[in-house]
Amino acid sequence: MVESDPRWLADVRSWLAGSSVAPGLRSVPVETVRGIMIVEWAGVPLPDGGALLLGRDDTLERQLRHTLTESRRRYKDLVEVSSDFAWETGPDGRFVFVTPKGALGYTAESLIGRDPRSLAIDEWGDLPLPFDSHRPVDQSELWLKTAEGTPACLVASALPLYDTDGTWLGARGVCREVTDQVLRSAELARVRNREKLLAHIVHTLRDRLDAAEALAVAAAETARALGADGCRIYRATDGAPLLLAAEFGGEIPAGVAEEALRPLLAGGQPDPRAEEGAESVVARRFDVAHTLAARTEYREGMTGAVLVWRGEDAEPWDEEDRTLLSGVADHIGIAHAHLAYQERLRRLSERDGLTGLFNRRTFFERLEEALSRPESGPSALLYVDLDNFKAVNDLHGHQQGDVVLKSIGTLLSTGVRPGDLPGRLGGDEFVLWLGRTDEERAKIVADRLLTGIAALRHLSASPDKPLGLSIGIAVHVPGHGESVQELTDRADAAMYDAKKHGKGHYALAPAHSGTPRPQGAETVAETAP
Repeated sequence: MVESDPRWLADVRSWLAGSSVAPGLRSVPVETVRGIMIVEWAGVPLPDGGALLLGRDDTLERQLRHTLTESRRRYKDLVEVSSDFAWETGPDGRFVFVTPKGALGYTAESLIGRDPRSLAIDEWGDLPLPFDSHRPVDQSELWLKTAEGTPACLVASALPLYDTDGTWLGARGVCREVTDQVLRSAELARVRNREKLLAHIVHTLRDRLDAAEALAVAAAETARALGADGCRIYRATDGAPLLLAAEFGGEIPAGVAEEALRPLLAGGQPDPRAEEGAESVVARRFDVAHTLAARTEYREGMTGAVLVWRGEDAEPWDEEDRTLLSGVADHIGIAHAHLAYQERLRRLSERDGLTGLFNRRTFFERLEEALSRPESGPSALLYVDLDNFKAVNDLHGHQQGDVVLKSIGTLLSTGVRPGDLPGRLGGDEFVLWLGRTDEERAKIVADRLLTGIAALRHLSASPDKPLGLSIGIAVHVPGHGESVQELTDRADAAMYDAKKHGKGHYALAPAHSGTPRPQGAETVAETAP
């Protein structure tokens, strides 16, 4: 040692020389080929004035103490800077140590000596907590109250503390606040659930070719998705109030639906009883129900509304409900536009484009259906031919002729009842089916038509060729096996018989006999009074 590092000996001599009574102990670093070695010397005075030195290698112990001290310092620094909440409870279950930063808005000083159960939210009051656990806890979720009183979610891990006799001394652990992550996960779950429900409703709307049927199914699915007692889907029409297009569930109390929809019809203006929400979605509270209504739109135009309701004892609508109904309303708005397009196509296929009356194909299809239904009384078919119409086209052109045809369409449509069928067969030939009508009633309608044509005389080609109507009336009596063709032929023949009497008349066809009509059979012709 002297050869490798003589400096330590000089240090020891200086130490011995400076000791007044007894040298005691002294640690001296000695440089060796293996590095610095710490030698602890004990000096014992001798009678001759010398000293006996006893040396012990203290290098390993020194290094262990240094490592332990550094480790504790490192752990202490990490705990102090960590966002986690480290804690320890004593035998009474109260905090005896907490992270210097405190936790949940509380200072460390305010938590020391406090019972952790006083921080638990009411729902967790009687549930096991990691702070007084007698067994290890790993990643357990719990909810505590912050200093502001708001709930906070924490994930805790803890170890119980026991003495050598097995007596519980408390617990020690760490908590991490995960409120934001939990809320984000819950929001993500709600979004996924909302998207799943919307996708189901969208598929329902797409999978059914008939838009009216799709709306009925969508009403049922919307009510189920929102936990509503019922759902109604309304359509908006030009110049008319909202029309009920589909509904599902129980009845909504009288008058509540109209009041619930009123803010939507007012263009989203605030209502004193309306809860705060999106402009196109309005939640309201009534004495008998909670309602939630949303506008349905397509290309920035209102196409209708969706209304759902719950009983007065149910939970009020929340923001998630509003968002879901708003998404449903977007797709129903498209379905409304699809339904309007279908109706337009159906109207174009069923109606005469000029007069709006049933076209030839649709009229005879519906007449066939009418004759196939069991009826207890008679009905009548009026076959109407426009007199002197060709002269109007020849003299004034087809534009004037179209005006005349439209006017005849209006004349035939005016006063018809549900089940009556006004139609245009083509050119200047028209028909009118009168359900549940006897001969006298049919004659009254014919008189009305003959009187009404007089108002169109100013559209005539000339005074000597006035516009008029020739009408053939065929009364149909159920149970005689008369076909559509036979009925039409009888009415057509009666119309030609009316023309033979100078036009501007109606004629009654003979009753159906079950055999073809003989050539030259007489009909009864009458003029308008």
